[in-house]
Amino acid sequence: MIQTLHLGPLAVPPATAVQIVAIAGGLLVGHVLNRRHKTDLDKHVWRALLICILVSRFAFVYGHRAGYVEAPWDVFDIRDGGWEPQVGVIAAWLYVLYAIQRTVGLRRPLLASVCVATVVWASGAIALIVLDDKDAVELSPVVLATMDGGTASLAQFGDRPLVVNLWATWCPPCLRELPLLQRAQAEHPEVHFVFLNQGESEETVRRFLASRGFSLRNVLLDARGQASQGLNSGALPTTQLFDAHRRLLGTHLGELSAGTLMESLAKIGVHL
Repeated sequence: MIQTLHLGPLAVPPATAVQIVAIAGGLLVGHVLNRRHKTDLDKHVWRALLICILVSRFAFVYGHRAGYVEAPWDVFDIRDGGWEPQVGVIAAWLYVLYAIQRTVGLRRPLLASVCVATVVWASGAIALIVLDDKDAVELSPVVLATMDGGTASLAQFGDRPLVVNLWATWCPPCLRELPLLQRAQAEHPEVHFVFLNQGESEETVRRFLASRGFSLRNVLLDARGQASQGLNSGALPTTQLFDAHRRLLGTHLGELSAGTLMESLAKIGVHL
């Protein structure tokens, strides 16, 4: 299955795209019905949306609270993509049920608006599960240069759980997440962490790592992007997680925070 969707210059995970479409559908229905019934429906639709977003975020943060202890400001950095949408949808529905009890005239239009958003989101989520093909992503046998003058390929790291991070020195979010990944690599030798650099020379990468004091193992130079083609991702940074049987268990598009790193590694049985 495609791991990223491109909306103009933006690359988003399919699950996020489904959520965007669901929200847009609910807001559109709410706007149309608000004009027809001349109520304050818009206000309640936006409140339900805000509740859904806030509860989704803080439910995720609470579930991975250990990851935010050292950097509590990351709670508000939603760029890491940490959400619990199911919890948010439940909270939004509780608000809707409360609102329609107080204002009978809102019952049908508000329920219609939130039902549309919920049905679109649930249908999209189910479709993504049905269409998910973990065997479609393969570990490339393409031989790549390593930083010690040798060669290696992604395929040779399939004997135990594997984390593949696509990155480049010119990518700011890549650089912000590297310290987290370096620490995880040091603390979990039972997992292969591979840093698949995209399109840069050994000299550029070596100079960068030395200047930042990084001591990463398994840095591979994918100068032509050959090894990353089979990973079905065209955005940086991207982190993919495989089990010891080479099955893809998770993909995180964008910058990792401590919380989203915890969530991602838990998919392959690793707990920070």
